[in-house]
Order: sequence, then C-alpha cells, then structure tokens
Amino acid sequence: MKFIALLGALAMAAPSLALAQESDVELAKKLANPVSDLVSLPFQFNYDCCYGPSDGERVTLNVQPVVPLHLNDDWNLIIRTIVPFISQGETAPGGGNQLGFGDTTQTFFFSPKTQGVTVGFGPAFYYPTGTDGFSSDKWAAGPSALVLKQEGHMTYGILATQLWSFAGNERADEVNLTMLQPFFNYTFPSTTGVVVNLESSYDWEHEQWTIPLNVGVTHMYKLGDQRIQAGIFGRYYLDKPDGGADWGLRFLVTFLIPS
Repeated sequence: MKFIALLGALAMAAPSLALAQESDVELAKKLANPVSDLVSLPFQFNYDCCYGPSDGERVTLNVQPVVPLHLNDDWNLIIRTIVPFISQGETAPGGGNQLGFGDTTQTFFFSPKTQGVTVGFGPAFYYPTGTDGFSSDKWAAGPSALVLKQEGHMTYGILATQLWSFAGNERADEVNLTMLQPFFNYTFPSTTGVVVNLESSYDWEHEQWTIPLNVGVTHMYKLGDQRIQAGIFGRYYLDKPDGGADWGLRFLVTFLIPS
C-alpha cells in the first residue's frame, strides 16, 4: 500500500496535465486512441479471483506511461510501457502469499499522421524484471501492430502483438505468445465513455487461450488545471488455463501530462 501511495503522490506532483486549447471531450477521445500524440500516465488497478484450488486473489497495479515523440511532420513514435506490481494470495494450501514485480512490456509504435484510419506498427519487447514467482525468466521480442478508426463518438480497432523468447533461463519455458486485443469506445459529449475490449492471448507453448472480456465506463474530471480520467470495469474470463481466474474488476486512473 505504501508503494501505491507513493506512486499516486508522484503523479499528483506532476505539472498541469492538459493542453488548454483542447476540450475535455477531445482529450477523452485521444485517450481512447492508443497511438494518439498525448502524454499520459495511467495507473491500472486489477483485482482477479479465483486462482487455484484455494480460490486465491490477485491484485495487480500496472503503471503504464505513454510517451509520444514527434519524429517529423509526417510520423510519430509512441512508446507504451507496462510495469506490473503484484500481490497474490494463497492459490493452493501451504502456498503462502506473494508480493513483487512482474515482467515489463514495452512497445514502440511508429504511426503516420493521417486522417481517417489510424495505423501503428513497431517492435515490442518483454523484459524479465519480475521477482520470483512472477517472472518468465525470459527475454522476448516481436512485432506489434494496431489499426483503429475514430468517427463521431466512436473509437474501434484491434491491437495485435507476437512475442518470441530469445534469451534467458534455459530451464524456463519458452515464450511464444500471441496477443489480440479488439476494442470499442463510445465517448459522450459529457466525456463519459463506454468501453468494451478483449485482452485475449494465446500461449503456443501450452496451447492455451486466456480471454478476459472487460466492460466499463470512464469519465474525465478536472481538479484545478489537472485533468484526470477515471474508470471502473468488470471482467469475465471467457477462456482461461486450468486454475486461472474466473472474474475480476479494474479501476483506472489516468493523469494527462502536457507535451
């Protein structure tokens, strides 16, 4: 809890977090676009239940900074990073509780500045930064691509990533993971958004799908000059490995940062 409180304090200490010339609804629509030219700092709190024979619980805080770099008049480079901090209860009798970091994922999206359909593509990297019990002990990399369209109040598209391990602990399982994440967002003029997405992944080594369906709402808030988007989601696993979670909740707080 001290770690979470510290992260929140650091984020609140950030300077004014939105461009004055943009309306809140425009900012909310940009947040619905994974490759928009908007610097943001999302804190994603995930609660999942029920793992293993003991129906263990897991709480994961994903710190997910998004940093766009303007390469030239035609191209942006969007750097998206996910750093997980995990607290897990006992999943099997005698297993005990666990606390630590998970592996880090970082994606570099090259995105042309175009109207209509938006695309992004580039390399994704998987770093074995996790502590014991939460790490694959493998370095991995592969391609990632995104296609989306924004029209009116709607944003919809799909993000796809493939990771293959290339180094790490030789005794650990190889990483061969495909991630397919279709998403839909409807943003009302009030900045409230309705969000539906699948964060599906297929583990080729174990021939197993994991398919959580997330449904939730978000809203943009203003605290002084600070813009914050908050959201709450419910999650149900349409498919999962044996002993995997059945359902979950997500709470999202995103701080907008001036570029």
